[in-house]
Amino acid sequence: MISVNNLIKDYIDDGSTTRALTGVSFEIEHGEFVAIMGPSGSGKSTLLHILSFLDRPTDGTYTIFGKSINDLSDNELARVRNKQMGFVFQAFNLLGRSSVYENVELPLLYSTVPASKRKHLIEGAINAVDLNEKIKIEAGKLSGGQKQRVAIARALVNEPDLLFADEPTGNLDSKSGAQVMEILKKLNDSGKTIILVTHETYTASYAGRILHMQDGSIDRDEFVPLERRTKRDLFK
Repeated sequence: MISVNNLIKDYIDDGSTTRALTGVSFEIEHGEFVAIMGPSGSGKSTLLHILSFLDRPTDGTYTIFGKSINDLSDNELARVRNKQMGFVFQAFNLLGRSSVYENVELPLLYSTVPASKRKHLIEGAINAVDLNEKIKIEAGKLSGGQKQRVAIARALVNEPDLLFADEPTGNLDSKSGAQVMEILKKLNDSGKTIILVTHETYTASYAGRILHMQDGSIDRDEFVPLERRTKRDLFK
């Protein structure tokens, strides 16, 4: 699904160049659950921004769904993001006075999905995160964990092939965070490819593979055996 080769990203400020990525290379297959970990400044957020088309690399190649991003215009990248990618953020980014249903519906308003199909997709996404009983409730009245589940449903409503999760448990207590990760794990078990950025070892332990980043490069590419996943003592 994804092939990255010698990816480099430079930021230039007042004539000074800072290299955020220093030749990153890896591949991700369809159906994998990959966590990207690293300390602040390691390059994990920069890498996520490039993988999700929020930024472009300075050098190197990035191929996704069989297409090189160098061959795609900004409009074409936007279409791929809308149709084939879903996004979950730490800050939820919900409309507090809109219902759960209305929040989940938002991506469909900017798509070519016919109105006759939208209700089925929305209700299916909400059911996937176990929030059927909250479907008419305003998002602002939900708990933090419930808000993140709404955000996951919103990310799923377009039936994307790939789901990006950027610190999805960062604003949650441990119980709510575990519930969110169980939902992501269930989605991966059903075939969704998930790329997760986190600084939390327990959150990363749900993944089958962990890319450890340090100083703009991948320090270690770890495949996690099934029996070691979702264990609180994973890195002890």
